[in-house]
Amino acid sequence: MRVIAGKYKRRRFDLPKNLKARPTTDFAKENLFNVLNNMIDFEDIKALDLFSGTGAISFELLSRGASEVVSVEKQYAHHEFIKKVAKELKDDNLIAIKGDVFKFIDSSKERFDFIFADPPYDLPNLEMIPELVFKSGLMDDDTLFILEHSSKNDFSSYPEFDQLRVYGSVNFSFFTKKTNTNTSEDQNK
Repeated sequence: MRVIAGKYKRRRFDLPKNLKARPTTDFAKENLFNVLNNMIDFEDIKALDLFSGTGAISFELLSRGASEVVSVEKQYAHHEFIKKVAKELKDDNLIAIKGDVFKFIDSSKERFDFIFADPPYDLPNLEMIPELVFKSGLMDDDTLFILEHSSKNDFSSYPEFDQLRVYGSVNFSFFTKKTNTNTSEDQNK
């Protein structure tokens, strides 16, 4: 695993053989962050990385100046690897949570500036994730949510869907919270 840019640029971490994660490819990650650089000021944002796997997205966010990254991962070996890398980096801005993402979404009262989710592509209820995130209260009005998925999934009909970026076999659906701009006067017409 390699960090692409920021204060940890070019740092590499060998993945243990017991990890079952499918990390976001360097090609896809680099292209994604090239797009995000024009959308987000990473300095001091509060970010959430769901299904964080190896923590590659979490560490990229920290490297670019995020003030806090909450990394949620269910698998014990993955969670331990994330904690180990954070310790090696001596970065206290990562909060590694070993737990079920769906329970976290349901129970968290925190709000985030940026949310990223990279669930297993074969997760049975993957299609529910955007709706759960939007109903959860995790997002402020200007929060950007990105879901990584395979080409089998199409989220373009969701009202919050903004755009799709494809890099090789990796698909990123971008979502933004839609606020109701109608005033009560407009609704009475």
